[in-house]
Amino acid sequence: MMRVMVADDHAIIRDGLKKIINTAQDMQVVAEAIDGADLIEKLRALSVDVLLLDMSMPGKSGIALIQQIKASYPSLPVLVLSMYRESQYAVQAIRAGAAGYLTKNAESDQLMGAIRKVARGGTVVSPLVAEKLIKQLHQPASSFPHTQLTAREFQIFQMLVEGSGINEIAHCLSLSSKTVSTHKANILTKMDIPSTAGLVHYAIQHGLIATGTDA
Repeated sequence: MMRVMVADDHAIIRDGLKKIINTAQDMQVVAEAIDGADLIEKLRALSVDVLLLDMSMPGKSGIALIQQIKASYPSLPVLVLSMYRESQYAVQAIRAGAAGYLTKNAESDQLMGAIRKVARGGTVVSPLVAEKLIKQLHQPASSFPHTQLTAREFQIFQMLVEGSGINEIAHCLSLSSKTVSTHKANILTKMDIPSTAGLVHYAIQHGLIATGTDA
């Protein structure tokens, strides 16, 4: 029996995923986590075969959380299930060590197939994400200013270009508004872009934001 942990801060999402997964004869949800700290604590307490991870939870989350998990549990397959449609976020997740990336509008059969595939050591990405990964292998990191951002800065960059304000980001990430403002200033400096509008333009130009055609 495949042991699955579901990490998502929304109870209704966890309940739905648990009902879907537990219908399968070869897998079962054995643990749930509501945030990054809860997730790390439960990973220390029990063994699981696959982690189904939401990209955006209170506290440490996203790319930084994936990196921490893979540093401590390198053999644990992490399948990201995210509200973010941006293919570049998927690229960042895979580069951080995730074994796969699905959006939350995926069909139940697609989810089950993805869990089984990553459990076997496979990778689950869309053709568009695979293409972006291949392109990045042939270009130096300096070609993409956003790759110079830390995991937290990239997370805040994503939220800014999606339209979230400083206070909203601070609340979502359990940070102070001052800290978020500092991160934003660092992002603008590192990317040599003068404004949030400039960040949005950059994100659209480089496929870092959903435009209605991204997978």
